[in-house]
Amino acid sequence: MFGLPRTLFNDDHDLFRVSVRDFIAKEVTPHNAEWERNKMVSREAWLKFGENGFLGIQAPEEFGGMNIQDFRYNAILIEELGLSGCSGPAIGFPLHSDIVMPYILHYATKEAKQKYLPKMITGHHIGAIAMTEPGAGSDLQGIRTSAVDMGDHYLVNGSKTFITNGYLSDVVVVAVKTDPGKGAKGISLMLFDNSMAGYTKGVPFEKVGLHAQDTCELFFEDVKVPKENLLGKSGEGFKYLMTELAQERLVVALAAVALGEYMLQATLSYVKQRKAFNKYISEFQNTRFKLAEMTAALEQGRIYCDQLVLLHNDKKVDPAMASAAKYNMTELQCKVADECVQLHGGYGYMWEYGVARAYADARVQRIYAGTNEIMKELIARKILQ
Repeated sequence: MFGLPRTLFNDDHDLFRVSVRDFIAKEVTPHNAEWERNKMVSREAWLKFGENGFLGIQAPEEFGGMNIQDFRYNAILIEELGLSGCSGPAIGFPLHSDIVMPYILHYATKEAKQKYLPKMITGHHIGAIAMTEPGAGSDLQGIRTSAVDMGDHYLVNGSKTFITNGYLSDVVVVAVKTDPGKGAKGISLMLFDNSMAGYTKGVPFEKVGLHAQDTCELFFEDVKVPKENLLGKSGEGFKYLMTELAQERLVVALAAVALGEYMLQATLSYVKQRKAFNKYISEFQNTRFKLAEMTAALEQGRIYCDQLVLLHNDKKVDPAMASAAKYNMTELQCKVADECVQLHGGYGYMWEYGVARAYADARVQRIYAGTNEIMKELIARKILQ
């Protein structure tokens, strides 16, 4: 990269980055291959993240958090995980802290916060969010999982699929239909945990990529959910989702840029030592031009995301901005992945090389958190209103 100064960070942020980077080098990178074989990150790793204070840093101290209301610290954690090239952990840990936990912090009852947040912060409880169903992906209004008000509890039936952190999860934010006849206004959010009878999980999926990230189906058969596990008000779940999805999409964008930078650095190292026709690959004009294109694009993407992080700190990132970031950065990540594999030649297709794994891991970024087609629709709504 050009090394343009990143003015959004101060000395305290830089010290935090060093501690995060050192921790990842010791506790994440050496174990990632094992996690990929096991199709999930180890429970021990989650506990170590918690012990070091890297989970739910924004949570109030009363729940064990550090009450850090500066999203730049969250961004550093996301970036450093992405720069490690360990895509599974780079998705799973931020999802727990920056996507799942805000729903509990913002909408849960006092009893539910006290029950779940302390264990999520220590890593004893792993969080997930369940929106997607076999017949409803980006169209959240099409979900069919039902929750019937039984007076002192809800009775829930249905299923969810493609749930990130699903297999290891201890607490899950689930989107349900409390009033099927009201469309978006009939959607509510509830908290589920593993102690609930009738709530079960499928085995982890055999995915194309993100092998260290556990993803599975969830099933609900006459599950009794206590009233205190309702998040916010009944029927307002869709509104809450639209509010919180802006941060989710920003998180995906930040990870996409960092993972792209990882692939570029790996490719720069490779072309400098690999020879063809008695020349280093880095000496060919095509190689130099491709590297220049990727460097310029990633540098621009980084500056763009830095600006959004600052705006998000002031609560000024709207859904269209976040959608634009998610769309642009994940498209860029996939383009960089393809170019880096090509510059590696045949070795780029070998799983032992980081770019091969990153190539497989990148493709889903354009699908989850709302497909990129939906992102363009949300952008269009904003500019045409």
